[in-house]
Amino acid sequence: MKVKSNAEILEFAQNIATPLGITVVEVEFKQGKNPELTFYIDKDGGIDLDTCELFHRAIDEPLDEFDPTFNQPYRLNVSSLGIDRPFKTDKDFLDHIGQMVEVKLYASIKGKKNYDGVLTSYDKDKKVITLKVSQKDTFTIELKSIVKINEYIDFE
Repeated sequence: MKVKSNAEILEFAQNIATPLGITVVEVEFKQGKNPELTFYIDKDGGIDLDTCELFHRAIDEPLDEFDPTFNQPYRLNVSSLGIDRPFKTDKDFLDHIGQMVEVKLYASIKGKKNYDGVLTSYDKDKKVITLKVSQKDTFTIELKSIVKINEYIDFE
């Protein structure tokens, strides 16, 4: 199935989301027997079901006119990225400086691939983070070495 690019769809959707105080973080199109177009959204204060419904209603008709699938049917979904969502944007990293994060690496550092620590800095130009995991251990890690980084979740 021919589909417009994610970048085109994201730009279109963000124009609808911005006046609502919503950010479209990611667009995902799954092809197959039952194609699905999913928008992952965020906003200050978090996402709830009412916000997802608000954005769904706001984008439904304009999206039909934009026609991302060139008249092919698909299911429209709107979702939050979830509590353990990976950081994807500069804002995600910057918003979490000084906070605990979970980092999963492709290759181990000091014998470990998983670290919990305080995100102390983010350099978008150099594409690196600094992670303080203890009083004596602070690592500078290239983004390309990270499988996933997300907010630390304490279940206690």
